[in-house]
Amino acid sequence: MTPSDPRLEVRSFTGGAFAENSYLVRCTRSDRGVIVDPGAAVTELLRVASAESIQLDAVYLTHAHLDHVEGLPRLLAELGPLPIHLHPADLPLYERAADQAAAFGMRLAGPLPPIDREIVPGTPLPVGETELEVRFVPGHAPGHVLFHHEEDGLALVGDVVFQGSIGRTDLPGGSMPQLLDSIRNEVLTLPDDTRLLTGHGPETTVGRERRGNPFLMGQAPGMRA
Repeated sequence: MTPSDPRLEVRSFTGGAFAENSYLVRCTRSDRGVIVDPGAAVTELLRVASAESIQLDAVYLTHAHLDHVEGLPRLLAELGPLPIHLHPADLPLYERAADQAAAFGMRLAGPLPPIDREIVPGTPLPVGETELEVRFVPGHAPGHVLFHHEEDGLALVGDVVFQGSIGRTDLPGGSMPQLLDSIRNEVLTLPDDTRLLTGHGPETTVGRERRGNPFLMGQAPGMRA
C-alpha cells in the first residue's frame, strides 16, 4: 500500500537491449535524490531530473552486471563526478564491464569511473532527509544488495526477484541455492504489501511473489533450505 504522505518518489526509466530499469529516487522533503542502477535509459532520467530541479547526490548500484552500469559514462559526461557506491564483492564484475559488453557483442560508451564508496549491508544510505536500508542478497551476483525503505513500504531489488521469476544464476559468481536463501531471508521477511521495484519488468509485491511465483511458492521466510 502506498503511504498517503510518502518520503520518497521513485520513477523507473527502461531502455537498452536488456530492457533494464534505471531508477530516479527523490526525497519529497528536500528535492534531493539518487540514481539506482544507471542503465541505457539514463539520458531520459537525467532530462527529468534537470527539468524538475532535482539535486542528484550519488549513484547506488545493486550490483555490477553490464546492464546496470552501462549508463555511467553518459551520466558522468552530462553531470560530472557523482559518488558511486557498490558492494566490494562485485568490484571484479565492475572492473570487467568492458569484457561483459564484449561477450554480448556490445561496447561501453566510455570507461567506467572508479568506485568511490563501499556499500556495507546494515549501514543505511541517505536520500535527502531519509535513508535506505541495505540488505545483502547474493546469488545472482556475488555482491548484490537491495535497498529497502520501510516507511514507504518499498524495496529496490535489482535482479534478485521479478514478477513471476527470479534472477538468473548461470553467470559468473551466480548460485541458485544462495539466491533462494537470500530471497527467503531478506525479501520474504518483508511485509506482504512491500512493493518490489525490479531491475527488469513491472513492479510486484512480496505477497504476490510468495503466493504465485513458481520459484518461491512454499518457501518459508527466514528459514534455510
